[in-house]
Amino acid sequence: MSLATACCGHVFAGRRRSGLMASVAAFFADLASGSRGASATAPAVEASAAQRLLADHISIDVHSHGGATGVISAGAPNGDLARGMRAGRVAIVCLADVPDQPLLRRDAQNVLRAVRQPAAGELYQFHLDRLAWMDELVAGHGIRRALTVEDLRAAHGQPAIIVDIEGLDFLEGKLERLEESYQRGVRTMQLVHYTPNDIGDFQTGAVVHNGLTPFGAEVIRACYRLGVLVDVAHATEATVRQAAPDHARAIAETGGSIGIWHFFASPEGYVDGLKEMVDVVGVDHVSIGSDHLGGVGVFKEGYDAFTQVVDAMLRGGFTPAEAAKIVGGNYLRIFAASTS
Repeated sequence: MSLATACCGHVFAGRRRSGLMASVAAFFADLASGSRGASATAPAVEASAAQRLLADHISIDVHSHGGATGVISAGAPNGDLARGMRAGRVAIVCLADVPDQPLLRRDAQNVLRAVRQPAAGELYQFHLDRLAWMDELVAGHGIRRALTVEDLRAAHGQPAIIVDIEGLDFLEGKLERLEESYQRGVRTMQLVHYTPNDIGDFQTGAVVHNGLTPFGAEVIRACYRLGVLVDVAHATEATVRQAAPDHARAIAETGGSIGIWHFFASPEGYVDGLKEMVDVVGVDHVSIGSDHLGGVGVFKEGYDAFTQVVDAMLRGGFTPAEAAKIVGGNYLRIFAASTS
C-alpha cells in the first residue's frame, strides 16, 4: 500500500527515530473496517461527553493551514483561527507554511505542480514572510506558540500553534537556514512537497534522486540534533527509506501515527476513515491531520466540527481512552520523544 498522491499528507520523525506521523487522504476508504464495532449511526451520546473528553485531554490537529484566512491566504493575520479553535475546543494545531506556494498551479488532472523554476532566494524570502505572518498572529490574535511539551500541556483554553514547514525547498543547500527556522520557532519540517529539490524525490514528480540524497540525510541529522519532527509526507518510499510494502504499517512500526485527511462529507464519514486506519495499524498509531484549508471536507465551515467529530467517535464505537489517543495523545507522545 502507498500513500495517496493527492494528499497534503504528513509524516514526522523525531531525532531519536521514536515516531513518524503521516496525514493520509480518503485513499484508505476502501479498507475493511469491520473490527471497530458499531457504526457512527448509533444513538447520540450527550454532546457534553465529547466536551468533557476535550476538556480532560489535549486535542491536536497534526497538520493545518488554518482555514480560508490562514497562513497560506493572501490576507493579514486575524482572529479567525483562535475563534474557530475555541469553538471546536481544539487546543493545538500544527500550522504549516508552504514555501513553494508561489510556484504551484493545478494541472489538467487537478494535481498541484510547480509550473516554473524559482528565482534564487525566492522561496527563502517567501518562507521568511510566512514566518513573520505567524509571528504577528501570535503577537496580536489570541494564539500562543508551542515550543515544548510543557507548552502543549498548557494549551487547554489557550489556543496554540506548532509552527510547521511543508517542504524544505527554501534551503537551497544551505543547512544554516534550517537552524534559523528552528530559532524562529519551527518544530516540524517536511522534506518535500510539490517542487523538485536537493533533498529527495516526491510522489507526484519525476524520480531523479532514487530516494534520499546525501544532503537530505544531513538535513535529517540536523533535525534530530535540534529536536525537530521530520515530516516525510509526499516523499517516495525510497526517500523515506521504508522497505515495507505497506507504508502505513511501516510508519506504525516506528511508533508513529498516521493522521487522517479531511475529505469526508460528515463527522460520521470521517470517523469511518479513522476506523479503517485503526484496523490497519492500531489505535496507538492514528491521529487527526485535517490539512484544514476551509471550504471543503468535514472542516469546510471551520473547526466548529471538531467537537462533532469527537462526538461521532464516541457514538461510533471508540472508547474515551481510544478517542483521547487519536485526538491528541498519540502526537503528544511523538512530540515529547522527538523534542526532549
